[in-house]
Amino acid sequence: MEQHTHRPLVIGVAGGSGSGKTTVSQAILQRVGPERITFLQHDSYYCDLAHLPLEQRRQMNFDHPNAFDNALFIAQLDTLLRGEPIAIPTYDFATYTRGAATVAAQPQAVILIEGILIFADAALRERMDIKLFVDAESDVRFIRRLQRDLVERGRSVDSVIEQYLKTVRPMHQEFVEPSKRDADIIIPRGGLNAIAIDMIVARVERMIAASAAGAG
Repeated sequence: MEQHTHRPLVIGVAGGSGSGKTTVSQAILQRVGPERITFLQHDSYYCDLAHLPLEQRRQMNFDHPNAFDNALFIAQLDTLLRGEPIAIPTYDFATYTRGAATVAAQPQAVILIEGILIFADAALRERMDIKLFVDAESDVRFIRRLQRDLVERGRSVDSVIEQYLKTVRPMHQEFVEPSKRDADIIIPRGGLNAIAIDMIVARVERMIAASAAGAG
């Protein structure tokens, strides 16, 4: 593996659940090149709830900053920034527990981190060079979340609606929406905004080139 003597560029992609964060992140990943990017999703760092009964796990607020193991997330981000590999945890959304398996990740020129609440943590935020907030209308976000949770996470329609009303919507208003003010760039229409993505990719390419030139 090529050793990078300069500090990696850290890009944060935040926004509400179902806003299109993953679509934007994947666009950056594919356009800049996956071989140059380490991709970290905040969702992989949910706290392990294996010590609680299943019914109690279901009642937890997964849209509050305390639901995430940010200590581990920041520690692993710092490890990558030092040029060392990490083992990304895995999370089972059906059982609300951390898996035994991990995913090996090598440090690259760019570290791309994505999650609804990554701007809510000051220590995490200060490690980012570019902060992107993906914006979308609330009804669009809810529909996307409903489709995802039914197909990918084994939830029922009633449970998705109950969770949305009980925690997702109020936590979005309390934590996610206010974090928009910490963004460097706000992307309306999410992954459908091709012009914004073109501009971001061009900017990232220039920053990588400048960083490589400075290290040379």
